[in-house]
Amino acid sequence: MKRKARPEGTRPKSLKIMSKKKVTAVFDIGKTNKKFFLFDENYQEVFREYTRLSEIKDEDGYPTEDIKKLQKWMKATFDAALKNEEFKIEALNFSSYGASFVHLDHAGKVLTPLYNYTKPIQGSITDEFYKKYGGTIKVATETASPQCGFLNSGMQIYWLKKTRPEVFKNIKHSLHLPQFLSFLFTGIPVSEYTSIGCHTNLWDFEKKDYHHWIYEEKIDKVLPPIVPTSVSINTTYQKKKIKIGIGIHDSSSALLPYILSKEEPFLLLSTGTMSIALNPFNDEQLSEEDIKNNCLNYSRIDGKRVKASRFLMGNEYRLQAEKLENFYKKDTGYHRNIKFNQDLYLKLIEKPSINFKFEQISLLREQPEKTDLKPFATFEEAYHQLMIELMELQVHTIRNAIGNSEIKTIYIDGGFTDNDVFMKLMSHHFHEFEVLSTQSPLGSALGAAMVISNRKVNAKFLKENYRMKKLAPLLFKNTD
Repeated sequence: MKRKARPEGTRPKSLKIMSKKKVTAVFDIGKTNKKFFLFDENYQEVFREYTRLSEIKDEDGYPTEDIKKLQKWMKATFDAALKNEEFKIEALNFSSYGASFVHLDHAGKVLTPLYNYTKPIQGSITDEFYKKYGGTIKVATETASPQCGFLNSGMQIYWLKKTRPEVFKNIKHSLHLPQFLSFLFTGIPVSEYTSIGCHTNLWDFEKKDYHHWIYEEKIDKVLPPIVPTSVSINTTYQKKKIKIGIGIHDSSSALLPYILSKEEPFLLLSTGTMSIALNPFNDEQLSEEDIKNNCLNYSRIDGKRVKASRFLMGNEYRLQAEKLENFYKKDTGYHRNIKFNQDLYLKLIEKPSINFKFEQISLLREQPEKTDLKPFATFEEAYHQLMIELMELQVHTIRNAIGNSEIKTIYIDGGFTDNDVFMKLMSHHFHEFEVLSTQSPLGSALGAAMVISNRKVNAKFLKENYRMKKLAPLLFKNTD
């Protein structure tokens, strides 16, 4: 018997139409990798795409982000995701590095390059600024921002006003990078706490307002209204209704999953190029001594302080490890396989010494004129000495960040969780704490997804979503 053909576009009654998976989209924009994630309703990653974009040079010839290429990649990536038949994107948010402003004219067009936060600033500019507003320590203490050039992103606007006044006059809005990424999709300019409060020189943490220099320079006129980080904008994009977040600074975003799932006070040590000890349970005002020790404040999504202490451990480690490999004629990457040796460690701490001249660390520490490797017969011995000297600084920064708070738990994430010597020394020096290593490839992207969601998480969230390992204290005599 000949079957009748079904009308075009219909389905057999016996087949169920599969519903799309509801997801939250996140752009996680780092200086090197640009990532795009989709998370399901349980914050599980279901899709990821990433790229690297070549840098361009600003008008002074300094390398910087290609903001036009970034915009093009983001729009193309999101448009393609919207067409994916497997997912229904209900929300979109953004995390990115801070200390970066995008300046828009009255038509919403980008006026300047996205100046690199490593770009040097003329000494005459900073000298004039600090002389006018009470001195380096005074401003740094009030804004919880140690002096560090363009990393104090407020100084980027001040520099622009002083060196390119005609450009400054045409600025309608200066947006922190996370909020500019949101603006690309909503057209609504806003400011928010985590971007304002990350070593910017902008925020007076005691007054809970912009520092008075912002008003005196009339820079407040180009800074959009401040809204809570959890705010989202219901909009229609490509004929689809989507809730779009306003963006979040990546360090605050990486901290958020810990804050939302843990009630007991903790410290998060984020390791990598920069080692940052983050304490969201210390609300004391920074002292002059803190500033001299490179302490600073970040902001939680509600504007509360996060006391932090940092130093360029990862970058210094890389430089010194390469020198050791060259000196001892080892293959590149040999340092990655070194395991903690108790006998070597006990031998080295029996007669403490400082043998390494650090190139990019300027914390309170004696500095030899040059690195001396003569006392060390092997790579392993010299390597353990290097880690002992770096750990001395690491202990110092963590103790500074803990301050007067009752911390009982330390979480360690980032690249150094794979370094056996570092982790063993951490367990030793902080034996009175519960020390756990955590690994999540999602980093700040997960926090950006969580901040615009109404879903709560419990204490099991970290255990279920992060590979957590409790470090056992070292057990040996003659400890320092």
